[in-house]
Amino acid sequence: QVQLVESGGGLVQPGGSLRLSCAASGMIKSINIMGWYRQAPGKQRELVAAISSDGITNYADSVKGRFTISRDNAKNTEYLQMNSLKPDDTAVYHCRYSDYVREYWGQGTQVTVSS
Repeated sequence: QVQLVESGGGLVQPGGSLRLSCAASGMIKSINIMGWYRQAPGKQRELVAAISSDGITNYADSVKGRFTISRDNAKNTEYLQMNSLKPDDTAVYHCRYSDYVREYWGQGTQVTVSS
């Protein structure tokens, strides 16, 4: 089992920044991929960004140039730095862990971008 604990969500004005964190614990495999997905009301869950254990990243087109994903393998923690936030970024953000055999999801953290 792998447990994921997210933190860092909240309310921010348009143009503002937030940093999300996701700490993984339990049976962590050295080769894995972690990522952030988001789901807005009435919409499907979508990939925001992902990062492999060797540092390869992937971003949704809608967040390129504004969001940065990173990770600290020693702490089994990933981060999502979100800058220039827009109202369309409002969603519940979920952390995901996969070792290509199993996958686990965090409970989610709410991000609201509003003036």
